[in-house]
Amino acid sequence: MYLVIDIGGTFIKYGLMDTEGNLHCKNKKRTATENLIAFKNILYEIVEAHDLTNIKGIALSCPGTIDVNTGKIYYGGSYPFLHKVNLACDLQEKYGKKVTIENDGKCAALAELWQGSLKEANDAVVLILGSGVGGGIILNRQLHRGINLSAGELSYVMSNIDIATKKGRFVGNDCSAVKMVKHIAEIKQLDDLTDRVAVFDYINSGDKEANEIFDEYCLYIAAQIMNLQYILDPELFSIGGGISSQPILHERIHWAMEQLRKENPFHVAKPVVVPCKFLSDANLYGALYQFLKGMKKGGEIVYE
Repeated sequence: MYLVIDIGGTFIKYGLMDTEGNLHCKNKKRTATENLIAFKNILYEIVEAHDLTNIKGIALSCPGTIDVNTGKIYYGGSYPFLHKVNLACDLQEKYGKKVTIENDGKCAALAELWQGSLKEANDAVVLILGSGVGGGIILNRQLHRGINLSAGELSYVMSNIDIATKKGRFVGNDCSAVKMVKHIAEIKQLDDLTDRVAVFDYINSGDKEANEIFDEYCLYIAAQIMNLQYILDPELFSIGGGISSQPILHERIHWAMEQLRKENPFHVAKPVVVPCKFLSDANLYGALYQFLKGMKKGGEIVYE
């Protein structure tokens, strides 16, 4: 068995998986965001709650820019105190188990490559819609990381710039699912501005105000899909994230792409867009796949 751990913004999810990708059990524990010591203590509690004699290794999914060769985290996303911290090395030394670590968005892409929507594709793009837009680029069935380890981080792409101020408009803001949900929740005066279920109830019921915001959101996503189709020309795009479980999202993205082609006749590309197979468990599967890939290469995982 392998202990797989997905470090999220609110919870750390974890479970036991085998080499075939069967998830035998899973649980979650609220994370600590105040400082590194409190954060590590939660992580240690999770590891020590398991019988380590039966654990062959530990696979981590974590926010931030991750150097999978050294195990070091940069920036840390929601956890700025993780900048330049080596969690993999720490756990490996503490528990004597092999440990791997990978970026959370890239874990989702690896999950789809391994057993999901990309298992028959050579070249593809995974877009994970959350607070920003993460994911991964698959080229020749390999995750493409780039020289600065930031390939696939669409949030940092500028969709426009103000010539006078030189300030950019970013995809991470335009295509933020969290921001879209909050905007609709505010317009509809919901008590909980994160209530995704209530927001999609409004969208699915045909509410005019909610659908105007949702349409704009889907057009922004469609525009970036079209851009990426011309840049990378992949076989398909797979869309994930919490809102990807809503069928209307995929219907409306296809509608948005048709609108862009209609109003911009020079567009000849017709991207193939599908939903991700894995939803909330995607990062667990991807983290394990990253671990197993390292083992197949026969190399020892040694961090300095």
